[in-house]
Amino acid sequence: MKSLRFISAEAFVSNAEFARKSLGAVAHDLFPLLFKASYLLEQGEVIHDLVENWPLFDFNMGKLLGATLDYEEDLSHRTCSVCLESCLTGLRDYVLNQSSPYMKKLKVVDLTGIKDVEVQFCKCKKTMGRWARTQLLSKLCSDLLVYLQQAQCNPGTFEVSINVLIDLFVTERNYELVVQALLKKCSCPLKICCVAFRSDNLTLQKFFYIIKLTDPSLLRKLEIVHNVHLEMEHLEMLFNRIHFPLLMSLTLPARTFNVRRFTATDEQMLTNIGKKMGEMTQLTELSMSFSILTGRIQKLLSPLKTPLKMLDVSNCSLNHADMAFLANSFHANHLEALDLSGHDIPELYPSTFFKLLSHCSSVLRSLTLEDCNIQDTHVNMLILGLSPCQKLQEFKFIGNPLSSQALKHLFTFLCELPVLKNVEFPVPRDCYPFGITYPIDDASVCRFDHQKYERVAEDLNLILLQANRHDVKASTPLFGSYDAAVQETNNELGAYLIKSFKETLEKFTSSFNKMS
Repeated sequence: MKSLRFISAEAFVSNAEFARKSLGAVAHDLFPLLFKASYLLEQGEVIHDLVENWPLFDFNMGKLLGATLDYEEDLSHRTCSVCLESCLTGLRDYVLNQSSPYMKKLKVVDLTGIKDVEVQFCKCKKTMGRWARTQLLSKLCSDLLVYLQQAQCNPGTFEVSINVLIDLFVTERNYELVVQALLKKCSCPLKICCVAFRSDNLTLQKFFYIIKLTDPSLLRKLEIVHNVHLEMEHLEMLFNRIHFPLLMSLTLPARTFNVRRFTATDEQMLTNIGKKMGEMTQLTELSMSFSILTGRIQKLLSPLKTPLKMLDVSNCSLNHADMAFLANSFHANHLEALDLSGHDIPELYPSTFFKLLSHCSSVLRSLTLEDCNIQDTHVNMLILGLSPCQKLQEFKFIGNPLSSQALKHLFTFLCELPVLKNVEFPVPRDCYPFGITYPIDDASVCRFDHQKYERVAEDLNLILLQANRHDVKASTPLFGSYDAAVQETNNELGAYLIKSFKETLEKFTSSFNKMS
């Protein structure tokens, strides 16, 4: 619902030429209203001029685009390329604007409230993801500094100092540009302040260098993913050299830990890492997927002084002792998001898992149990365990050998969870050829009766509709959930994988020739 003020703002900015000429006569407290209206209508030129002449002390994208009394729709998930580029170039031109520096009040720009989602509603259909935002802001900072050094600027321009809070996403392709922007931060009027940092496809040397430049004392989220070959000794080195006092969320790459080849030195190293994480008093989110942590969860997590709200230990080869620790730890009563994918829960630790589920049921919002060997005979017990989870918003259980009938039974129950929004369910077992084995390999995952699957999916959606649950989205993403960061950089990731495969093949050929 739009207020009369918002409708008037839309009418004002819809004529871009008139709006740009009239900004000088607009009351300062109307700028936020005009910004949201311009963003909704994708009026790039108006957005640019609003930011260039921003009269307030702060510019917070999350608040400006979020739900307001004038317009309740949240636009922060619209990563419209036209709007965001106009916004950032407007920020550059704010610095260069020849108006008196005493008129420039802006001190903080917060870009962290922008949310990257799969479906975009902007008319241009062109998005500017986190990587592209990192690239553009870094370029603008470098170009701005070059221009100020070469041009005859108003001396007051050098007195402008604006902290720009942003979630940086760095890969090999934009590494040099970001490094240059961070190195010149002190001299540039636009000062990049990294609140969250994601690195992918970087050598360890480059990762260690750039992480120091980001000012780790400000970091709240650190994601080290995919092609950063960080192993346990490197993680210990990172924690020994750099302190992260405000870190709230930590994601480690696959195979960071592998207890199967542990020595006494490795055990001590793991203990040291646990102690270092214990010193991170703000840490509440931890992801360690695809590491081998059998029997070591307690050693790693017991030093933590703050209860975890999010834990991802998918495909970590946990044993009964690990699950027992989780179920009885103080973390259990605070877990809002839990991922235990890749563990044979019904076979290895059914009662311990349900104990854990009961402890976190009052706060649990997201549960992921992919490839957990949940079969038809386990559905009733699963329903019993999920019944108290009245705050559950997301349930993912791809890759489990469940029949069409079992899925219908489960969906009938899921309709009763009041705030459930997203369900990711497996292709029914009876849609695959007889004798299919689980977990299903990538080569076989698409070899099912697609027509039968579509009929079952329609039946499941009908169950939701009949229960008046139009708000629940049910889907089967065969190759994993949407990841905005991976989607944005998949070309670079693909090129890296091809390069790695080629290098491995060359080494194998060379070794084979030597043997011959």
